[in-house]
Amino acid sequence: MVAEPVSSPHLNRAHMSIQTEERPTLQRSMTARHLIMIALGGVIGSGLFLSSGYTISQAGPLGAVLAYLIGAFVVWLVMVCLGELAVAYPVSGAFHIYAAREIGPATGFTTAWLYWLTWAVALGSEFTAAGMLMQRWFPGIAVWVWCLVFATMLFTLNAVSSKVFGESEFWFSLIKVLAIVALIIVGTAAIFGWTPLSSIDREPILLNNFVTPDGLFPTGIGGVLVTTLAVFYAFSGSELIGVAAGETKDPEHNIPRALRSTVLRLLVMFVGSILVIAAIVPWESVGVTESPFVDVFEYAGVPFAPDLMNFVIITALLSAGNSGLFSCARMLFSLAEQGNAPRALARLTRRGVPIVALSVSMAFGLASLATSVIAADTVYLVLVSIAGFAVVAVWMSIVASQFLYRRRILREQGDASSIKVPAPFYPFVPITAFVLLAISIVAIAFDPTQVAALWFGVPFVGLCYLYYWWRFGRPGARPTTPIDEESHAL
Repeated sequence: MVAEPVSSPHLNRAHMSIQTEERPTLQRSMTARHLIMIALGGVIGSGLFLSSGYTISQAGPLGAVLAYLIGAFVVWLVMVCLGELAVAYPVSGAFHIYAAREIGPATGFTTAWLYWLTWAVALGSEFTAAGMLMQRWFPGIAVWVWCLVFATMLFTLNAVSSKVFGESEFWFSLIKVLAIVALIIVGTAAIFGWTPLSSIDREPILLNNFVTPDGLFPTGIGGVLVTTLAVFYAFSGSELIGVAAGETKDPEHNIPRALRSTVLRLLVMFVGSILVIAAIVPWESVGVTESPFVDVFEYAGVPFAPDLMNFVIITALLSAGNSGLFSCARMLFSLAEQGNAPRALARLTRRGVPIVALSVSMAFGLASLATSVIAADTVYLVLVSIAGFAVVAVWMSIVASQFLYRRRILREQGDASSIKVPAPFYPFVPITAFVLLAISIVAIAFDPTQVAALWFGVPFVGLCYLYYWWRFGRPGARPTTPIDEESHAL
């Protein structure tokens, strides 16, 4: 494929100045195992360890399993679309650049700021939650002290190099994965009555909890649908593989491998965990405990279950924060590289770390933490609502970009033979994904707990478009972005 000529002067100037040989560049130092754990690190957080019980209580045992299966299917649809694009254009910032090229520069600009805000807000939440959990062991130390400690630790891990970040995220995520695997193995044994660590003889309970007096769906199909919306958000973070594409060794091999492994592991771990929890803990009470993981481990007789899970959940929060900070920095760097953010944000260290973008992202994360204390019902509510809305909006931009990219290739070349890792079943995959995601956006209006996402998310999107058109105009042709030269030089 041959890139089209430059059609936007500010993009050209930014790109030329950043790509000079004297300047450091992002380092391609991450492998498939790093990518897999980065994605798992972004996805597996407090939502699974703390909120999975609430999900079961809202949809019932079978309804919760069904909701997670639907969520995993949508994730697969989005990931195969992302895989096709990421291999064709393995650059930092990834999917917002695809949107800028295939849909339009204003859409790419909006997608980037939505995604950056999602993770920047999440940073403050992760630090606060981890600090509160630390008080179980250190009640005399204030939460804000732990927030600063964790913020400093994650900033340092990200500031050294992308390889150090990848290694740290690998081990963070490994702890969470091992906890989930332990739950599935120990819980499955307990379901069949084998609990050697327990002092109580347990009878096999099998799947008796799935048959309730009110049928297979005790809360009705409506409960399943509302839960499905929450599950889409629970799977957010899997797209981090695309953000890290620009720092991946051998992207043609490692990105598809990481995407396949990530989807499969998420399916096994999420659905497996929900199956075990729903089988052991009665669905009417599962949502009121601190963590359903604790209930399962205590049922199986695992010693120190509360303390063990406290450690795992803290690790999960720090892992998600680590991945989030990485994502924030790369988004700002990519925006600056295109000329859509201050040029200073594109500055790299000698090891290829966007240090200014990293610092700004951390500063905003700490600022959002402050608003959660002093303006929780105003500023913080707005930030959280936009962040929740942004996840589905970004996924919609990914599948739309893939649809338009494939259509353009077919129009220009007649077939898709030049695409190295084509998504299957075109155009069924992108269209189905887009429709399902659009339905989830509309359905938010009927859920009082999530409707604020539309109140603030839609106006935010509109403001991003208006700002872009006011600042840069409305070019008729798609812009030349870093993918036009960098991706085909690999």
